[in-house]
Parts: sequence; structure tokens; C-alpha cells
Amino acid sequence: MDQDTLFSYKIFLNAALPLVKVIAGDIPGLAKKFEKTHIVYQVSALAPDVPGGKVATHFTVNNGEWKVCAGKVATNAQVELQFKSIDAFVAFFKGKMSPATLPKMIGAVRHTGAFLAFMQVLLKMSSLLGATTAPEGEETKVLLVKCFFYLLSSGISTLNKNGHPEIHDWAAKSPDRVYSWAVNDYPEVAAYIRVKAGKSRAGRGEYKRAMPFFTLRFNSLDSALGILLDTDDMMDATKAGRLIMDGAPEFGAQLGDYMLKVAAYAK
Repeated sequence: MDQDTLFSYKIFLNAALPLVKVIAGDIPGLAKKFEKTHIVYQVSALAPDVPGGKVATHFTVNNGEWKVCAGKVATNAQVELQFKSIDAFVAFFKGKMSPATLPKMIGAVRHTGAFLAFMQVLLKMSSLLGATTAPEGEETKVLLVKCFFYLLSSGISTLNKNGHPEIHDWAAKSPDRVYSWAVNDYPEVAAYIRVKAGKSRAGRGEYKRAMPFFTLRFNSLDSALGILLDTDDMMDATKAGRLIMDGAPEFGAQLGDYMLKVAAYAK
């Protein structure tokens, strides 16, 4: 397996698929579908070269409460999307859908309602992450920015943990520092990554134990979406005050570069 495929599938398993919980919880119409659900969902890919022959992320749902097990295979999944290979898994989630990349749908007939609800969430996730323009409506903007922040923080940490040369070298040399993303007046729309001596941990929400070493802060949801959807220039946004770098500008450029790397592996 080449490195690009490795980094892509790790980001999908550990950073993108966990967003299912956020989407299922934040959209009332979707949340309602899981209120009385007790089930284990799984998205997997067959991988003969790894122990157990499979890679996966699974979700345990009990009465609308979701538990995410990123990068872990469940032996008791009741509904499963199983791809025939990691290559097919990566191609599918990058939007390259064809008969060769479609997953086997296990449990779809026996658990029809639960299966359809899960597919609705996955399709919503695909729609959000595949957006090219800012959506209408504040609630959707909040959800989209939140999902992108979570994807970026978890994605950078995932790349570090899986040996991405540039990011792992940065993390290995780093003292204990927290880098964060935030939007003014929306404390619930925030994420961070803590890095120290080669180790990293992504987190959702504001980091409250201390002031972050560096924060990419946006003055509005629309300003955040301009950068996240690549419809605005980071330098122009900074000059105009749409993007505020709470810390030295060189760290903003560095973090921006790592954000682009995550986006490249996830698209």
C-alpha cells in the first residue's frame, strides 16, 4: 500500500467517519430516527495484510446515544458496510463511486429501518464535506464549520500518529503546545490539537486548561467557510480582519499547510 492511500484511509476511519455522531446528534430530524435504536453499525474494508484481515470504525447506538470506536473492528456489528479492499474504501469516500467500489451491505434486510437511517447520516456527511459553497441557514453553517474543525484537528493528529514525514517531524520537535480553531461568538464551534514530543491528541470544543499557544480565529461563520471551502485567500482574509491569528503569523502559515494536507487526503 502506498503512503497516500495509507494516510487517506486512516483519515477517513479516524477523523471523517466519527463525524457521523455529530451529524446524527445535531440535526433534529436525523436524531429522532435513533431515539429507540439499539444497534452496532460498522464501516469496514477487507485488508488481508493486517491482523484480523479487516480495518473498520464502528458505532454503538443506544436510545440515540452514540459511542464511536474509531479505527476499531467490532465482532458484533448488526449493520455493516463492508468494502472489498482499502483501495475501494478510499475511492468510495473520495466520491469515485462505481460497481467496483460499492460496499457489501450486511444486515440491510434484517434491520431495514436502522440501515436506512444510517445511510441518511452518511449521505448527509458526504454532502457536508463535499460542499463547495457556503450553505444557507445559520444552523447548517454551524454544523459545517464544526465538522471541518473536527476533521482538521483529528486529521492532523492522525497523520502524526501514522508517520507523515513532515507532520511527525513537527510533532517530534514540539514542546507541549495547543493549537486551536475558533469562531467569534460561537464557543461551541471550536476544536484543538495538543502536541508534545511526538505525541498528539485532538479535542472538540474549546481547550480550557490553559490558553492555547496559537489559535486560528475567524470573525464569523462565513469567514471560516471562506477559508475552509477555499473560496477566500488566507492572506487577504487576515489583512481584512476576517481571520485573526492569535499568535505568531508563521504558526498560522504552518497550521494552514497541515490543514491543506488533511484536505488533500480526504478529497
